[in-house]
Amino acid sequence: MKALVYTSSGEALQYGDYPDPTPGDGEVLVQLRAAALNHRDVWITQGLYPGIRTPSILGSDGAGVSEGNEVVINPGIDWGDNPAYPSRGYKVIGMPDDGTFAQYIAVQRNQLAPKPDHLSWEQAAALPLGGLTAYRAIFTKAKVSAGQRVLVTGIGGGVALMAAQFALAAGAEVWGTSSSAEKLQKAKKMGFAGGVNYKDADWYTQLSAHAVDFDVIVDSAGGDAFAHLVKLCRPGGCIVVYGGGKGLSSFKPQHLFWRQISIHGTSMGADQEFQDMVDFVAQHRITPVVDSVYALSDGNNAFQRMDRGLQFGKIVFSIPQ
Repeated sequence: MKALVYTSSGEALQYGDYPDPTPGDGEVLVQLRAAALNHRDVWITQGLYPGIRTPSILGSDGAGVSEGNEVVINPGIDWGDNPAYPSRGYKVIGMPDDGTFAQYIAVQRNQLAPKPDHLSWEQAAALPLGGLTAYRAIFTKAKVSAGQRVLVTGIGGGVALMAAQFALAAGAEVWGTSSSAEKLQKAKKMGFAGGVNYKDADWYTQLSAHAVDFDVIVDSAGGDAFAHLVKLCRPGGCIVVYGGGKGLSSFKPQHLFWRQISIHGTSMGADQEFQDMVDFVAQHRITPVVDSVYALSDGNNAFQRMDRGLQFGKIVFSIPQ
């Protein structure tokens, strides 16, 4: 089969022939039609990930055909029996197991869910990892409901946009932050109530002036800005954290306990949450935002686009048949 293969840190990925996967016990073969990039894939190519194996096929997001059915793939393996947290054996396809940047992949049958009929292959491939992470953040952790005010930081990334789309579908008022005025304008067209550029020195006072405070804040950055997020959260509200790209954070604990603010950490999600997420997408006819579509053979250019932070939504690969 044709595949995009990772061979060494800092080296270009190689597009070419790779052995076809052989399904094991309980596994089925999926003929992939599209796959999508995540920051995880970029970090692996830079050597910034534990347990890297080479050569290997990256990719955690994919959609295709299995046993005559159109499916999307749950990227999580062995979450375990406790929905509150993953088992020690939990892993995500694409490292160390081969992933979706190929014509075929072998996965457990219970990792598959029906592809929502309203989605194209590219849109469906953009859904799994970002959708699962966002769904758990918005509904399991924050329990977002109609009428609440939600702030999502870093608008432009796949998870952030999916979180915003889920909150909007639930009837919430959604605000965002970004370093790009163009991305904020695109967000406004999606139904956002407003947003600010976090590169502005007074971004947090701008938000306070417009939105007062937030019932829910969803953040993937951390860093120095986190202290301002704590102050932007209303009494009794919550902050959900699914990443820490900006590093260490410090804030006054008094802002938490006097105002009864909760902080929740989350990452990925349980198998049932994946099924619930796909059902929610189908019910509300939510369409993941696709930034751009690349041929699998042009994979290195796609990686460069993500590494430069240019995307608004998911970067997707079309898989040759």
